[in-house]
Amino acid sequence: MSKVFIIAEAGVNHNGSLELAKKLVDVAVEAKADAVKFQTFKAVLGVSKFAPKAQYQKETTDVKESQLDMVRKLELTEEMHEELIKYCKEKNIIFLSTPFDLYAVDLLDSYGLDTFKIPSSELTNLPYLRKISKMNKKIILSTGMANLGEIESAIDILVHGGTPKDNITLLHVNSEYPTPMADVNLKAMNTIGNAFGMKFGYSDHTLGIEVPIAAVALGACVIEKHFTLDCGMHGPDHRASLNPQGLKDMVSAIRNIELALGDGIKKASQSEAKNKAIARKSVVAKTAIKAGEIFTEENITVKRPGTGICAMKWDEVIGQKASKDYLEDELI
Repeated sequence: MSKVFIIAEAGVNHNGSLELAKKLVDVAVEAKADAVKFQTFKAVLGVSKFAPKAQYQKETTDVKESQLDMVRKLELTEEMHEELIKYCKEKNIIFLSTPFDLYAVDLLDSYGLDTFKIPSSELTNLPYLRKISKMNKKIILSTGMANLGEIESAIDILVHGGTPKDNITLLHVNSEYPTPMADVNLKAMNTIGNAFGMKFGYSDHTLGIEVPIAAVALGACVIEKHFTLDCGMHGPDHRASLNPQGLKDMVSAIRNIELALGDGIKKASQSEAKNKAIARKSVVAKTAIKAGEIFTEENITVKRPGTGICAMKWDEVIGQKASKDYLEDELI
């Protein structure tokens, strides 16, 4: 990845509608994201009828329905997947989807996806990790709710199963929607990358765009961010997502930060080099000086422009004789 790979996370913000899903693709394209990502699952395969909702889900969906009923309404059918993959190709944006169960893994593999996004919820799912490990995919692994030991176990399973370590990118993430700023712990992103010697990035659930931009400045090579058509829509993730303008602003800011980071070599840039002679200072006559006079701190000083003797050579000038007459302010 020569530049930050930006994933516009549509997730389940299509609310089960193909029409809304395509509109989300359009928003991601207009924002100039590299990929748009959905979620693939069969609700009955990953959520039991006894599973409670998370608190944020209770606040944004019908409190009377179960998590299973909520998730079931957010499924994308196989036909919808095929239509979205085709639509993304037409729009020249990468289609990604997160598989949440073994059926979803097989389905996405059948579509020829070369990159799998493993969500935080599946970091400790041994059968799931083993299955994916044998598929020789590029893997983006989210690490929400995990400690270093759990991350290490997941990596070991993937690598032991046949996934090259270089094919794995680790994402730091906090799995609260939205994430309080005090809980982001962005420095942990670098801790993860350094601990395992692997590529790293950040998946953001905060409100706003400041944190993903900061993550890029800290070295993230992948950024993932939820977005929606309207933050006020009914559904579990809309409230913690960016609106279309917010997504566009984030992508633009990240590209600016990439440019600003540069190559790390400290030197005069092309744009500032022309200012060197104007901004820096030279040794000049403090007063009128006659030929033969000795240069002293009383008759010379330092002023702009920097086209004469550099002020760093002050000590070499002091004590020498003037070879000619100088007017006040004239370069020595």
